[in-house]
Amino acid sequence: MATPLPRTTRQAGDRASIVTLTLSPALDIATQVPRLCADAKLRCTPPIYTPGGGGINVARAIHALGGRALALFPAGGASGQQLVELLDAEGVANRPLAIAERTRECLNVLEQAGAQQYRFVLPGARLSAAEQTQLLEAVAALPGPEYLVISGSQPAGLAADFLPRLLRGAAGRGVRCILDSSGEALRLALAAGGLFMIKPNLNELSSLAGEALLGPERLAGFAHELVDGGGCDYVLVSLGAQGALLVGRELNERLAAPSVRRRSTLGAGDSLVAGVTLKLAAGAHWREALRYGVAAGSAAISGEGGALCRRADTERLFARLQALG
Repeated sequence: MATPLPRTTRQAGDRASIVTLTLSPALDIATQVPRLCADAKLRCTPPIYTPGGGGINVARAIHALGGRALALFPAGGASGQQLVELLDAEGVANRPLAIAERTRECLNVLEQAGAQQYRFVLPGARLSAAEQTQLLEAVAALPGPEYLVISGSQPAGLAADFLPRLLRGAAGRGVRCILDSSGEALRLALAAGGLFMIKPNLNELSSLAGEALLGPERLAGFAHELVDGGGCDYVLVSLGAQGALLVGRELNERLAAPSVRRRSTLGAGDSLVAGVTLKLAAGAHWREALRYGVAAGSAAISGEGGALCRRADTERLFARLQALG
């Protein structure tokens, strides 16, 4: 059975109001090549290693913004250990659970000639039934977080009732659960209920609707259907360069993103979730939280690949959005 890896008291001992759960973490490797060519040896720049996976990136972004979140995730093999060491080096509080399979490695390649990014995403490590049970137990044993952010893809073989059990248990303890996932995992979670907020992008929400959600009225209308159906209290839709839409029972607000130079889209959605969650945990109103989240997402877009949002950039863009009223 999986057992927790050794943690320091600083990282694992105190209570965190925000906890993130990543079921398919990754050790991300970024490099560059002059040009992609088939059947040729491609000479790469020195690799840059960063922790990866939706929930882990949310925790990293919250840390970059001056907040604190505890990252909970399964980790195995040398790549899993390196992932933990990288989080430790960043100062991100983390609690890994040891698993039998090796943590996946994913490759991000920038082609310098065309300034195009290529992302090679490997499948996540499978979790045994015992490891899945221990993850559920680890979440249940957390000392009362206010928010639980479940973000990223699901590993193959995950039990169909894993997310519903997780969400029901957390909601029963008064934890506000935020889910950033897609496909069948999102459908099952909405059917289970108990979600505080979901954060799909436009394509993921259209897939859930079974149609292309064209136009702001239809987009907002379907989001309201999800809220009225009881699957979640709020729907936050990331719209890329167009900003974001936030819908609740008595809330319907669309916010355009500030104009920034686009350098990378990696981590923009995670930074959006981080900014919104951080502000809500601090007691901010939804309007302020949305603006801070969009500012964080835009800061990630304008930063270097893999850097997520930077606090100074986020604060500057947030001030610009606040000034617009």
